[in-house]
Amino acid sequence: MDSHQMLDASRRLSAALTPGDLDATLSRITAAAVEVLPEVAYASITVKHDDGRVETVAPTDQVIVGLDAAQYELREGPCFEAASDSVHVISSDLAEDTRFPRYAPVAVAAGIRGQVGIRLYDARASNGALNLYALKPGVFDDFDAVSELFAHQSAMALAYAKQVSDLKAAVESRQVIGQAVGIVMERYRLDDARAFGFLTRLSSHANIKLRVVAQRLVEETSKDAGD
Repeated sequence: MDSHQMLDASRRLSAALTPGDLDATLSRITAAAVEVLPEVAYASITVKHDDGRVETVAPTDQVIVGLDAAQYELREGPCFEAASDSVHVISSDLAEDTRFPRYAPVAVAAGIRGQVGIRLYDARASNGALNLYALKPGVFDDFDAVSELFAHQSAMALAYAKQVSDLKAAVESRQVIGQAVGIVMERYRLDDARAFGFLTRLSSHANIKLRVVAQRLVEETSKDAGD
């Protein structure tokens, strides 16, 4: 990809990766990969959780869900390695790639000849990698600069989406805690400060987050009202 094409790809990525909530942003990343990057037929995102679970999100086609699953089961392949160990993993021709002796024949049999795994983020609870699939060999021969560009653009969109998600979670927590304080005030004839103190003591004694204590109280109260 020459400098003009790189500039065009950068412009198109910036337009395509307008951040939204987290789920929408992940879907935009995979859709943009197929739309903007030359010869990329399919894309998905692998999420590896801190408990070892691995899952596929935002696939652009169901055909690659099985290929992602094969990599998780075999514990080899570009997308598994990018989510687990490496920053970027590029296979220009899977039919000739000796690094993946069990997975490569599965991919080739499904019509996939080139594949890339690009680490998108490292978080405390999970790692994420973008998976790109090509139907022809040689598509990813000179892909380092493009992968860096895409990783950078995607990381910015994901960072914004996480802020939106964190803010939404904080607002929801504040709302449910406020509901629980109101219930305690009414039930025990306490003012708001003492009602909040009551909830925090419950949280501390039970070693449960205040939001969870509040949510349980609200749910139990709603159930009792329904009964």
